[in-house]
Amino acid sequence: MLKLQLDEGEAEAIALALQERTEVVLLDDSQARLMARRLNLQVTGVVGILIRAKREAKIVSLKQEIDRLREQGGFWLAERVVQRALQAVGENDQI
Repeated sequence: MLKLQLDEGEAEAIALALQERTEVVLLDDSQARLMARRLNLQVTGVVGILIRAKREAKIVSLKQEIDRLREQGGFWLAERVVQRALQAVGENDQI
């Protein structure tokens, strides 16, 4: 059923998280995140991991890392997601 509604990678990630009863599943696709939450899975994405890294002082600048993902990795993020993330770590003056 998951494979009918999601891309194969996201469907497999959710299936594995359910099978292994993982604490958190890493998903960035909005439909996959919604499906995972409906299945009572805790979800985080790349931005969530970067926020945690910033809070734990493992990275200096969240904005720099997001910019790097966008420029070098071709990673697409909604601007509202970026703004919320920067605000969450006190970098909202860098927008």
